[in-house]
Amino acid sequence: MLSYRLEHEVLVITVEEDPGIGGRAALASRITDLVDAHRPSPVVVVIGERAAGSAAVSAVLRAHQFCGRLGVLMSVVTHSAPLRRLLEADADSRGLRLVVHARMDTAISSSFAAAA
Repeated sequence: MLSYRLEHEVLVITVEEDPGIGGRAALASRITDLVDAHRPSPVVVVIGERAAGSAAVSAVLRAHQFCGRLGVLMSVVTHSAPLRRLLEADADSRGLRLVVHARMDTAISSSFAAAA
């Protein structure tokens, strides 16, 4: 369902498949566990084409709220313009802003620069 790696001190989590409604909480929990284990590293979540469903989006938004409480910068990457707009519109605006990118290299370099 997901994979992760560290790249330039940025935790990059790739959501490979939409978990469906039944797997949404488990996905959010796996993401937040990784964030907690690697903090204070900034986080980039990549939503793959097969993961671009409502359950994955909901899990990522839950993880963003968790990151906001920890003060951890989180960015999301998706090639889908409608999905980027949905993420930006539904993101929690009380904490750290969710930054949504179309390209992974831009997200990683921006996150690395912000953390430096």
